[in-house]
Amino acid sequence: MRLSHTLFAAAAVAALSCSAYAQGQPPLKVGLMLPATGTFAALGDMIERGFKLHVEEQGGKLGGRSIQYFKVDDESEPSKATDNVNKLIKRDNVDVIVGTVHSGVALAMARAAKDSGTLLIVPNAGADAITGPQCAPNIFRSSFSNWQPGYATGVVAAQKGYKRAMTITWGYAAGNETVKGFTEAFEKNGGKVMKDLTLPFPNVEFQPLLTEIASQKPDVVFAFFAGGGAVKFVKDYDAAGLKKSIPLMGSGFLTDGTLEAQGASAQGLITSLHYGDNIETPRNTAFRNKFAVAYKVNPDVYAMQGYDAAQMLAAGLNAVKGDMSKKDALYAAIGKAQIDSPRGKFKLSAQHNPTQDFYIREAKGNYNVVTGIAVKALADPGRGCKM
Repeated sequence: MRLSHTLFAAAAVAALSCSAYAQGQPPLKVGLMLPATGTFAALGDMIERGFKLHVEEQGGKLGGRSIQYFKVDDESEPSKATDNVNKLIKRDNVDVIVGTVHSGVALAMARAAKDSGTLLIVPNAGADAITGPQCAPNIFRSSFSNWQPGYATGVVAAQKGYKRAMTITWGYAAGNETVKGFTEAFEKNGGKVMKDLTLPFPNVEFQPLLTEIASQKPDVVFAFFAGGGAVKFVKDYDAAGLKKSIPLMGSGFLTDGTLEAQGASAQGLITSLHYGDNIETPRNTAFRNKFAVAYKVNPDVYAMQGYDAAQMLAAGLNAVKGDMSKKDALYAAIGKAQIDSPRGKFKLSAQHNPTQDFYIREAKGNYNVVTGIAVKALADPGRGCKM
């Protein structure tokens, strides 16, 4: 009995000590490096809202620590990325960085995080190198690799019986890598990509390329665009008369968060992504309802990825009771966590990228309606990662 009482008392003291430790800690400094202006501004806003929603659900604290936010507009400009991220690392001394959307900017952020040892959680940018050659114990992603949605859409296009494809995208990391994923799956399943068309980011003068598509007459066109560029491309594709004659498909970013602005031009478009508006699970329903109440707008894939970035951070912080100095334990906890996401539960690969289902979606009204699963538990190959 005495031993039992002693053990109980020791456990109680330990619990109180951990609680007191967390309460005595200063606020956790979270650096949000996201686009607040330009083509991807709306995407950055949704990521921030999603992240903050989960924090508010936890009473404004993660791992027992209150949160202090530091924000930098990355302007989706890679040439400014190193200076911008160093504002958070060196000026603000943040504990963790959350960002960003543009793959070119994120690559610079990953280099800075790797050099400084600062925890980085990427809530969108899919640059393959982040969980490939630039992987590191302190770098995690709550979204996808560019390869994943491209590959999943290539599987769907081949299943539909298309044999000849053309691709079109901005000529930067996200576009080029997504197209490579599409090509890998499409050609592995019997198709052939006739030609890849590109234009500089964020150029939206699509007409010359649409003319070339019309002349080549492929069975299908695969497109990667997002944000304002996706709105204009889908409208221009329809206005050129191509929607009626050449099916258009894309990674889900083509229609995610853009359907209302695209209007009738987007209706019926088939895309593949790791999230869809109508995933009928209690987890997704609760997330969508809480988000809509909090922000008076429906969440999209970007909001979900921001939400899950906060969930991943919470998993690590809870394991170390808010003590960021226990880095090895913190990173191990994030890496091993099963995240109860609105997209469906997922775990991270060894390279810290989500292993997740990719859905087939059809644009109906203002929703990307899930009609099936393109690839189940798709893991990025993480080529070149050495940790």
